[in-house]
Amino acid sequence: MTENAYIYFMTNKNNRVLYIGITNNLERRVREHKNEVNKDSFTSKYNCHKLVYYEQTNSIRTAIEREKQLKNWKREWKNELIEKQNPMWEDLSIGWEGDCGSSPQ
Repeated sequence: MTENAYIYFMTNKNNRVLYIGITNNLERRVREHKNEVNKDSFTSKYNCHKLVYYEQTNSIRTAIEREKQLKNWKREWKNELIEKQNPMWEDLSIGWEGDCGSSPQ
């Protein structure tokens, strides 16, 4: 049995803060970040409402290992990874169902 798992990066409006997370449902998780479901979370505190990068795997174990690897990378390497997929650092969730692209002001 395979299960979808995602590694993703959220950032703030100025792209200065990066949050790296994993989930089995990317759209739901990004919506939770944007709607600040957990007001005490890192993404709420630093206004990380923009999805700028994600990878899909077929194993949560693989996603956890990749998350650990990426969290140990230098910021420069993370920026390069983002810019390969998303050179303009656009919010990749814009246009997703359920108003996932909206974020609190």
